[in-house]
Amino acid sequence: MQYLGAHMSIAGNLCNAFEHIRAVQGTALQIFTRNQRQWKIPPLSSQEVADFLAAWEDWGEYPVVAHDSYLINLAGNKDEAVQKSIHAFTEELRRIEALSISGLVTHPGSHLGDGPEKGLQRYVDRLDRCFAESETSRGMVLLETTAGQGTNLGARFEELAWIIEHSQYPERLGVCLDTCHVFAAGYELRTEEGYQQTRDQFERILGLDRLQCVHCNDSKGELGSRKDRHEHIGRGTIGSQGFANVVNDPALAQIPFILETPKSKDLHEDVANMQALWDLVRH
Repeated sequence: MQYLGAHMSIAGNLCNAFEHIRAVQGTALQIFTRNQRQWKIPPLSSQEVADFLAAWEDWGEYPVVAHDSYLINLAGNKDEAVQKSIHAFTEELRRIEALSISGLVTHPGSHLGDGPEKGLQRYVDRLDRCFAESETSRGMVLLETTAGQGTNLGARFEELAWIIEHSQYPERLGVCLDTCHVFAAGYELRTEEGYQQTRDQFERILGLDRLQCVHCNDSKGELGSRKDRHEHIGRGTIGSQGFANVVNDPALAQIPFILETPKSKDLHEDVANMQALWDLVRH
């Protein structure tokens, strides 16, 4: 585990995220590139881009990923929301390319009652449309594993594999594994044997080369609960042993680990969660 950081706020200025991650001595960063609670997307000025790149260089040669807006649902069935989602995701792709961010983490969306097959097909068709309309060439889309709440897609590795297999842009698709989500979806992490089985399934179905990011979050819900409820490291139902299995996997040593655990305004909880993970690393 060489790269460990957290999702940080950009409130006020994109560059503020670098101040926050430096304050907790993080070596990986995840941000929203805009206000994710709004459909309106202001254009990035050349000065904003230059300032962001300068702040990143000043911080260090550490990985930065972005997360798209939670409003976006490319698998939905409501025309107005779908059109807004396509426009918004297209803009997200343009923004990460402008900011030289290599990965855009996204949830595969919700079928809203029409069933996984229809939802997955709609998702792939619209994702490909976004790639084409964005006229971008560099940024990777990192499909995030989900807990499977409601009609959400992406709780099974097979669903993410289906998206990759059927997209016209497989070379631009990777995976972000969220520990809380996979555990809530029924994948065991707590024992060495259980973790190995989960890892083997991931490798067989998706391939470890697709894994580009890990969200480290403990879970308030039980194994297979399908509840997306994050908890502090070691204080949830995954527990310290589960995270020891993850952070000591040599295959993940170069992959950024990002905390999305509950936050405090003074960031002391990020520091505590990072320390909890570092304490589990075997030297």
